[in-house]
Amino acid sequence: KVTIQDGMLTIQGERKQEKEEKDKKFHRIERSYGSFVRSFSLPSDADESAVKAEFKDGMLNVTLPKSEKAKAKAVSISVS
Repeated sequence: KVTIQDGMLTIQGERKQEKEEKDKKFHRIERSYGSFVRSFSLPSDADESAVKAEFKDGMLNVTLPKSEKAKAKAVSISVS
């Protein structure tokens, strides 16, 4: 779950993992699980309305584009 509120980007999730080992003399199963939360403050020039998040192949990609007013503008200079 990815949320944005008051300039904070919050990522919440739950991790589940199971590991199983079989041998001739024993059979062992380990389970680990738990929830996590991470919060990040967004830069002042980020456009909160255009944030995109994608989860693919075990990787979470969050895209924070700059707002239009924060982008650099070219100014022409006349030389005399």
